[in-house]
Amino acid sequence: MKPGRTKTTLYAIANRVKMGKKVEKSLKEKNQSAVSQDEDDPNKTPEPYNCTGNFQADFTELCKRNNMAVIPPVVHRARPPTSQSQVESSKPEKGKEKGKTSAQQQQSEAEPDPELLEGEPVEQPPKTFVLKEKFEYFKPSVQVEMENYDKPDTVTEIFIRGWKIDETMMATFAQCWPVMEKLHTINLWNTGLAGETLTMMANCIPNIVNLRTLIVDGNCVEAENWHELISEESPLQNLSLRHCGITDKGAQSLGTAIGSVKKVNMKLISLNLAGNMIGDLGAEHIAMGLRMNRTLMSLSLASNQIKDKGAIKLGEVLSRFPLSHEEVVERRKQFSEKGSPDRNKSPPPSRRADSKDRPGSVRSSSHADKDKKAGKPSGKKKDGKGGKDAKEEEKHDKTKGGKKEKEEKGGQKKGSADKGSSVGGRSSGETTNKASIAADTKTAGKGKGKGKDKGKGPAVQEVEDAGASDFVNPLTDAADFIDGQLLVAGNRVLINLNLSRNCIGEHGLAALLKAMQYQTTLTHDSKSSGTGLMRIGVYKNKVSTDSEVLAKLTEFMMPKDPFYKPPPQTPDGDSNS
Repeated sequence: MKPGRTKTTLYAIANRVKMGKKVEKSLKEKNQSAVSQDEDDPNKTPEPYNCTGNFQADFTELCKRNNMAVIPPVVHRARPPTSQSQVESSKPEKGKEKGKTSAQQQQSEAEPDPELLEGEPVEQPPKTFVLKEKFEYFKPSVQVEMENYDKPDTVTEIFIRGWKIDETMMATFAQCWPVMEKLHTINLWNTGLAGETLTMMANCIPNIVNLRTLIVDGNCVEAENWHELISEESPLQNLSLRHCGITDKGAQSLGTAIGSVKKVNMKLISLNLAGNMIGDLGAEHIAMGLRMNRTLMSLSLASNQIKDKGAIKLGEVLSRFPLSHEEVVERRKQFSEKGSPDRNKSPPPSRRADSKDRPGSVRSSSHADKDKKAGKPSGKKKDGKGGKDAKEEEKHDKTKGGKKEKEEKGGQKKGSADKGSSVGGRSSGETTNKASIAADTKTAGKGKGKGKDKGKGPAVQEVEDAGASDFVNPLTDAADFIDGQLLVAGNRVLINLNLSRNCIGEHGLAALLKAMQYQTTLTHDSKSSGTGLMRIGVYKNKVSTDSEVLAKLTEFMMPKDPFYKPPPQTPDGDSNS
């Protein structure tokens, strides 16, 4: 080949290479400009992020999308170091593992102690705490507990302490938490919650299926909308609201959420309201919630401003309390709904056998009218037999013929008559059922029993109906009609009540002691409705330590405490006795 052609071919190849590089460079510049245009385009909406259940990845990505300047890191919660006894108890028992551990012990014994290598003793690093850089401890972070630290989607508990959670951060949490299947505890201490952020969290809680415990201590919310956390859809079982500045206003909304005539919280088991500003009015509202609630088992009202009036209201709801007008109306409604299926039923065959051309109910009413008309002159004619016999027969005729007429007029007369015969407690419940149950439901006229059997019938039917449903409405319990009021048994499901460090005096403690004594009499008769209070804390109130009422209450409640251990009896004490 000639040298001229070779030069031209090499020149052409070089030009092609240069052109290819220019094309690649231009394409790169076009792509970069297109990417920059996409990033600079504010109108373009980013694709929504679907949380995966990995809390650390989801939380970090959502914080980036919200353009947060500082993203709090997700760290493992510090645990106390394992003790030497735990290490020794966890030694393996198999032969191979024993050989390994013995070899490791020999190696550790063979290694020289650093204190012996040098002339001066060397300070060992601490094992009970970890040193960090300056102010790093106070930086915002999200501490987590995990079921398995190798699996990031097994977060069970979240702890946030000492930094403010605003609406943007709460919206981020509201996206992450519902997809975390293992999450059961959230602890937000002193996080500066407000009314809006509290509402956002309350709307998110029903979507967290396995959430059971919520601790929001140290958050003073001006709106005091704490009742939103325990709505009907909330799965919470334990709620702690210590040192949240709750006043009587917040206690009123909480008491209504705990229980009212229309709705009752069926899931909350423990409520801690210690260290707030709840007074007598707030304690009264909470007591009103306990009237209908039969789920709450532990209530702490320690370090508040409750006085004798509030303690008396709490003692009343624990022993027995009179029903209000609204509760009496609801009671009648409950019984009418239970008795409505029986209203349209046909009479039993025994009545039909006696009847000829008309139904048994019409026949019985006509006979009653005839007996009523015939009873009056017969009583006058039998005056010659003696005064006592005539009066007894008159009473018998009146009760036989005029019983239905009295029942149609209402249960007021019958209630006033039974009021003198009722002794109180559970024994008088059968007699007062004539005034409270039979008159309210208007079903007692259908039963044709006589004497005591008729008075006992509604009470037995009431107990059977109450046990049939899962939730027993307290309004359907046996009631006593005393002094014009309908009294029902109080709350016996609550087993722990803490009233320490309040302003309760002698009268308040006396009301609580009376309530405990009444609960004991009820639990001896029947334990189906609960065991009653087992622990009550009344220390550091406005009562001297030498108070007789305080000593009686302490002595009365001590055997009921499940953690109480009686002092061991010594042989000397037994021999002396």
